[in-house]
Amino acid sequence: MLGEGILKGLAETARNFAGSFVSAERLTTVEYPEQRIVPIEATRDFPFLVYDGDDWEKGLRCVACQICEKECPPKCIYIVKSTDKKPDALGKMQIYPARFDIDISVCMSCQICVEVCPFEAIKMDTEFELATTDRFGGLLYDRQQLAKSNDHFHKIHPTEAAEVDARLAEEKVKADAKAKAAAAAAAAKAVAPAATPAAKRPEGETKP
Repeated sequence: MLGEGILKGLAETARNFAGSFVSAERLTTVEYPEQRIVPIEATRDFPFLVYDGDDWEKGLRCVACQICEKECPPKCIYIVKSTDKKPDALGKMQIYPARFDIDISVCMSCQICVEVCPFEAIKMDTEFELATTDRFGGLLYDRQQLAKSNDHFHKIHPTEAAEVDARLAEEKVKADAKAKAAAAAAAAKAVAPAATPAAKRPEGETKP
């Protein structure tokens, strides 16, 4: 029948409209900001830098490789690499970002920075209430403003955070085993020449 699709669409709209007054499943509107809907785990708004431990500056996972800065489509990430190294949360000497800024007013929440980061150092936050009267300076976040603990990461993205922790722990075990094997090989190599006796000179042979 001509217009049957239109009638079905109008009927569905009317059913949802009427149901929104009586069905709890369809009461999707809340009295914001007094009432808030808990964001789903896959929610992504703007990036933040993950750090381990209690000290945000010492625990930053970022090693200023600048891959995210190069891959960012709107070019809203600004990184200045340090000229020295300092111990990270695990005690390993690392280069670190002397400056790491993200212009939130330009960021389009594409998550490419997260996907290309080889160190699990940058993730997407669920915070979206970032309104400010300072249009430019107020939306340029530095590394301290961007730094959030691994506990925060577990709170907003528990599944992903658990997978990341397990992967990093596995990589650490492999790295430690490799380092121990290399140390043992070096020690064995150093002991071998000392253990080999010097060849005796035949009797009666004189030095040239």
